[in-house]
Amino acid sequence: MTRELLLAAFIMGVGLCIAGAGTHLYQWVTRQQAMLRWDGRSYLASLGNLAMSFVCGPYILLQVGWSHDEDGTISMPSVLISALVAFGWAFITGLFFMSIYVALRP
Repeated sequence: MTRELLLAAFIMGVGLCIAGAGTHLYQWVTRQQAMLRWDGRSYLASLGNLAMSFVCGPYILLQVGWSHDEDGTISMPSVLISALVAFGWAFITGLFFMSIYVALRP
């Protein structure tokens, strides 16, 4: 059982690393803030934004959870919900990229 939990934590870690690196790479290349969106000037741009949102979503969602309210405080339910969703999303993202790695490995 410990192996399975460590494997799940490893997959989540891979997902968060890819999401963080993808977010910073996207912001560096496009010179704009990364956010969850699906709009675009064309159909291809919309698909690109959707793919970026899927890959970078866990990292963006963790940043959104730490945003301040109007009075300058951090909402604890917002932090907990965003962390729960982000780590679940990171597991899916990590599982996707790990399966691609295993499938393409010689």
